[in-house]
Amino acid sequence: MKTQALPLSDVLGHEASDKRIDILRRIAQVGSISEAARGAGVSYKAGWQALETLANLAGTPLVEKVVGGSGGGGAVLTAAGQKVLLAADAMAQARQQVLQLIDRGDVATGRAAFALRTSMRNQFPCTVGAVKSHQGQVRVQLHLADGSAVYSRITRESMQLLGLRPGLAVLALCKATAVQVVPSAGDVKGKNTLVGVVTRATRSAKGGEVSLRLPGGVQLVGFSSGPSRKVGQSTTAQIDEAGMVIAALD
Repeated sequence: MKTQALPLSDVLGHEASDKRIDILRRIAQVGSISEAARGAGVSYKAGWQALETLANLAGTPLVEKVVGGSGGGGAVLTAAGQKVLLAADAMAQARQQVLQLIDRGDVATGRAAFALRTSMRNQFPCTVGAVKSHQGQVRVQLHLADGSAVYSRITRESMQLLGLRPGLAVLALCKATAVQVVPSAGDVKGKNTLVGVVTRATRSAKGGEVSLRLPGGVQLVGFSSGPSRKVGQSTTAQIDEAGMVIAALD
């Protein structure tokens, strides 16, 4: 039977932005999921979440449990898991070679593009501010370039796997359909409230797509449910904190 190719580009696409590959590597070294999670600085639950995500991306298990033995059992990498680590090592080596070329001026420099393909039309760079526990979740403050802030509510496991900490550069993302454009509104609990100027709007009495320019120059796309907004008009956008996604850049 022909062996199905592993989608390595999907699996390894996470190595630079969280700890999934690190956990996989530690399992290969110590033979224990709990010890690997502890060494990576995450909870056992977060470690399992990392392995499940990698398995989903790979389309096959990367780790299997071993029963018995002097230690009472443990975990080992499957053949697919070993292949993922070999590919990760090769990519890390290639990355280091490229960085060395850049340091020598042999490659044109510039801000590296974040290779992320997503249906989320709203993507803007932020810096992590305060990270606080909130009703069993984690509420992350994200500073925009103009100094204003938005908030995202995520799980503790996601916070650990992304390695979020104050000062970390990240991307904030949200779907256009998650942005509600309203004439005016005060702060609403659990929602980010942003005021901007309309740059484009669908002409419809029933509302439609609206583009806003926020004070710092960030463009935000959302939808209104009422009469269309006029270009140049000041209006308000609201985004549920749970609808704000965070992507780590390093």
